[in-house]
Amino acid sequence: MSDLLRVENLRAGYGGEPVLQGVSLHVGKGEIVAVIGRNGVGKSTLMRALIGLIPVSQGSIALNGEVINALPAQHRAKRGMGYIPQGRDVFPRLSVRENLLVGETARRGGTPDYAKVYEFFPILKERATQAAGTLSGGQQQQLAIGRAMIGGPELMLLDEPSEGIQPSIVKDIARNIRKLNAETGLTVLFVEQNLDLIVSLAQRGFVIDKGRIIAEVPPEDIRDREKVKKWLAL
Repeated sequence: MSDLLRVENLRAGYGGEPVLQGVSLHVGKGEIVAVIGRNGVGKSTLMRALIGLIPVSQGSIALNGEVINALPAQHRAKRGMGYIPQGRDVFPRLSVRENLLVGETARRGGTPDYAKVYEFFPILKERATQAAGTLSGGQQQQLAIGRAMIGGPELMLLDEPSEGIQPSIVKDIARNIRKLNAETGLTVLFVEQNLDLIVSLAQRGFVIDKGRIIAEVPPEDIRDREKVKKWLAL
């Protein structure tokens, strides 16, 4: 399997203070990979560095073999990276439909597939004219994922997708992401500390602690609740 994303010795942080201390990981085309760890260990910083929201001080990020360190976030989106931030970040005063339209700005060409988005998330069609800020947390997460889908990403970056969402909706989101992966080949890298989501969604994983990858979790272990629970307790 060829790597879609390869990260080597990545160092990044805020205001000159490093958070990531030499992170290396790889994601193959068509994989669903989790980065797991407690709060405050660098998971969200990693996602922001990958999409280009914070600068990299050392190391490299390669997408399809091309080093993209110097590319701003909007150009990384045009290269096929979709990003769903922690907290979802929908535009609250825009309607659901208008939020989805924003996703078209990231497309590299072709026609956006709204029918596919509505197939996976029918609530978005039902609430098309409703202000996004009036949706529930779970519905906003579906909208954020749908907006990323409109951009036609090859790689989807999900930052804590379970945060603030009731368990039944988390299960729906996990099921839809697995289906997207199976039907379209979408590659997914997500950071998470929700045990149920990790074991139900990830195909393998990496454990991060204090800004470093301390272990790689193989497929046979990422579905083992007790083993994953031990990694989350570090």
